[in-house]
Amino acid sequence: MRGMSELMRLREVWGHRPLLGAGVSVLLQDESGRVLLQRRGDDGLWGTPGGALEPGEDVLTAARRELLEETGLRCPNLRLLPPQEGLVSGPEMYHRYPNGHEIYYAGMQSHGTLPASALADAQPDDSGETLALDWFALDDLPTLSGNINRANLNVLRTRAGLPPLPLEPTPPPPPPGNYLSELRRVAGQRRLPLCVPVVAILVTDKLGRLLLLRRGDTGLWTLPGGVLEPGESFEACARRELFGETGLSAARLEPLHLYAGAEYRFTYPHGDVIDNVSVLYRAQETGGDLHLQAGESPGAAWFALDSLPGETELGGPLIRAMVAHVASPRAQVRATALPQRDVLLR
Repeated sequence: MRGMSELMRLREVWGHRPLLGAGVSVLLQDESGRVLLQRRGDDGLWGTPGGALEPGEDVLTAARRELLEETGLRCPNLRLLPPQEGLVSGPEMYHRYPNGHEIYYAGMQSHGTLPASALADAQPDDSGETLALDWFALDDLPTLSGNINRANLNVLRTRAGLPPLPLEPTPPPPPPGNYLSELRRVAGQRRLPLCVPVVAILVTDKLGRLLLLRRGDTGLWTLPGGVLEPGESFEACARRELFGETGLSAARLEPLHLYAGAEYRFTYPHGDVIDNVSVLYRAQETGGDLHLQAGESPGAAWFALDSLPGETELGGPLIRAMVAHVASPRAQVRATALPQRDVLLR
C-alpha cells in the first residue's frame, strides 16, 4: 500500500479539501445478471469494487488489481467499457469519507462476468476495505455508498431496461483555479502519488487538416487540452480548454479513447513529473475564429494528415499516440508543415 501511504502524506499538507481521484470501477455480473457488491469498511455501505490508479498504471491493470485486492477474485473477461458509456466525472461524483477527506472521482468503468459460484473462492486482502461480498439483483439493491456507486449501477440498470437510481445532492464544487499548480506548490517536485485527469481535443477543418498548437515551454507541437478542475467533467474541461486555447467551440465532443500508463508519463522542462489519465475527444462541427491564448501557445498550424510533424517535434509520447490515432493508416509522418498562410503566429 505504498501509494496509499504517499497519498496520506500528501493529505497531511493538503488537508481535507477536494482532490481529483483518477480511478476505475469494476462491474461484475453473474449468469443471472446479478451484480457483485462489497460492503465497504469505511462507512459500512455497499458499492462496486474499484479504486484509484497507481502512478504509471494502465486502467485495466488497475481494475484487475483492485478486484483481486478487494475480493480475491480474477475475471478473465474483464474489459473496459467504451468511453461513450464508461466515462465517469463531474460535480455529482463528489465523495466525503468518514475521516473528512473530500474527493471528486474521474475515471472509467470496467465490466466482466463470473459464475455465482465464484464467490465461494473470494478472499479479500487484510486491509479492511471489504467487510462482505454478495450478489444483488439490479432491481433489489442495498444502500449504496456515494454517487459513484449509483452511477456505476445505473450503467447496468440502463442495459437491463430499469430506471436510473437518483443521485444524491452534492455541495457546489470549489471555484475554478489552477488545481495542478496548487497541488505542485504543496507537494513539491516529487512525483505525485496520484494520477491527474486531463483531456485533449482533435480539431480538424473542412479539408481534414489537424490543428496543432506550439507549446510555449518546449516549442513542440501539441493538441488543445488541459487538466480537470475538481468537480469538472471530462467534457466540460474539453470545452473550456478548447475555447480558452483556440477560441473555437464544438457542437459535439466525441470521446474516442482513454490513455494511461507509464509509457505516457511526462516530464516538464523544470523537472516536474506527471502521470496523466487522459481522454481524447474529437470536436464535431466547430465554430468561431481561431486565436491563441496569450502566454501559452506562441503558434498554431493546420497539418494535412500526410504531412504531420515528426515524432521528435511532438510534445511527448501521449501526444504522439493521440496524433497517430487520427492519422490515416497510409499517412507518412514527416516534418513538413503547411505554408506560412496556414500558420497562425503571435
